[in-house]
Amino acid sequence: MDTRPAYDSTIDLLRSQSLSSLVQREIERLILSGEISAGEKLTELGVAERLGVSRGPVREAFRGLAESGLVRMEKNRGVFVRTVAVEEADEGFAVREALEEMIGRALAESITEGELGELRALLVRMEKAAGQGSVDAYSELNFRFHDRLVALTGNGRLAGMYQQLVKELTLFRRQTLARSETLAVSLAEHREIVEKIASRDPMAAGRAMAAHVRASRERMHESRAIDAGEVDEERETQREEGST
Repeated sequence: MDTRPAYDSTIDLLRSQSLSSLVQREIERLILSGEISAGEKLTELGVAERLGVSRGPVREAFRGLAESGLVRMEKNRGVFVRTVAVEEADEGFAVREALEEMIGRALAESITEGELGELRALLVRMEKAAGQGSVDAYSELNFRFHDRLVALTGNGRLAGMYQQLVKELTLFRRQTLARSETLAVSLAEHREIVEKIASRDPMAAGRAMAAHVRASRERMHESRAIDAGEVDEERETQREEGST
């Protein structure tokens, strides 16, 4: 009995799944980096042409991104990058605060000197980015820093929950303007986190990480207020110019 068709079908399926995963990761990167904006409509053809693949893997990638909460699929309308309301973001920050405190407590009890060295090396790179006023470089290193923290706990379930939550909050924060003047403050908070974890004091480490999340939330609201003020000022200027 010739089993080649079934074998070929299996290989094709594996190739398709592998390509779909790669396509999904690339679309996710484009969304989280801001290259694809919140609320933007995505089409199979447009994404396929952009990435140089067929429409099948893109279709599968869209399904995966919808399950992870980065896009929404609307019947008869299409696929859109998800937008996150401020109320949702506040809820997300509250959950993240609890998770970060858990991470800090766990690491204060288990981290090795070598792992502390990794974190301190990341801090050096973050300091350089902050000194240059590079928001994009600092943001990337910031994500890497927190990803490394949760990975070092060795708790896969915690890591999955945390990373999903951070992606959703990144969608929201991309809708507000990142400001270079806040980098030094953020950097100081990250240094405090590493110092408290290195002190092997679970309570102090947990508090430092929770405080960082609260401060991040406050900066988010301040940024939104500033942006809203700038928009109002621009509208007022337009009205004045229109009346002259």
